[in-house]
Amino acid sequence: MENKMKLYGFNNLTKSLSFNIYDVCYAKTEREQKDYISYIDEQYNSERLVKILYKVTEMVGATVINVSKQDYDPQGASVTFLISEESQRPSKKSETVVAHLDKSHVTVHTYPEFHPDNSIATFRVDIDVATCGEITPLSTLDFLIGSFDSDIITMDYRVRGFTRDMDGKKIFIDHNITSIQDYIDPKTLGKYDAIDVNMYQSNIFHTKMLIKEVDLQNYLFKTDVYEIPPKTRLNIANSLRREMIEIFSGTNVY
Repeated sequence: MENKMKLYGFNNLTKSLSFNIYDVCYAKTEREQKDYISYIDEQYNSERLVKILYKVTEMVGATVINVSKQDYDPQGASVTFLISEESQRPSKKSETVVAHLDKSHVTVHTYPEFHPDNSIATFRVDIDVATCGEITPLSTLDFLIGSFDSDIITMDYRVRGFTRDMDGKKIFIDHNITSIQDYIDPKTLGKYDAIDVNMYQSNIFHTKMLIKEVDLQNYLFKTDVYEIPPKTRLNIANSLRREMIEIFSGTNVY
């Protein structure tokens, strides 16, 4: 923060960012769908996710206290970081998480998914960053979007609690924000259709983004687009767009 306000005591504000992305892929057969899920599971295993979260933690200027990671059978992975601000660096690494209730955290969970009656497989990533005090996770958005193949993105940002200035006046937010979109690079934002649903009086901000252009080759798994007849290509593109719209809107399209 460029202009730090003078506070009485610790900055008690909690800033929470929930970042969810969906990657959609066309896989015609159940075998191809399972192969896609296995590929995604390998690409985004817990080791890779740990590297991403270390970068997120570095970007918000925090210190990692504890790391917990897990890969799941048959698919999926989870990683949790317990973090603190640099000024509160612990003297030694803690071996427990639940004891540090005053600290912040970063978590990531993956959800690969397909259905044998559908030729489309999806991959969802949920990342939650909760920080206390001055640091805010909004600066990590461009990095997070670029770290995954993001067709649909849902973001929630909320500032909770209050702190006080030297005169005892309550401060419910310590930075200016009108939209989450303001913290995303314009070049990145230009690739998506985006809508906001904000509750300014409650310091709650919500943004959803849907990819504009669908280059069919990028959505085919182990298939070349030129091997597919033109009419079939159109049907696949329509199926992909329908899947994306349903996820984006949260409504089935019949």
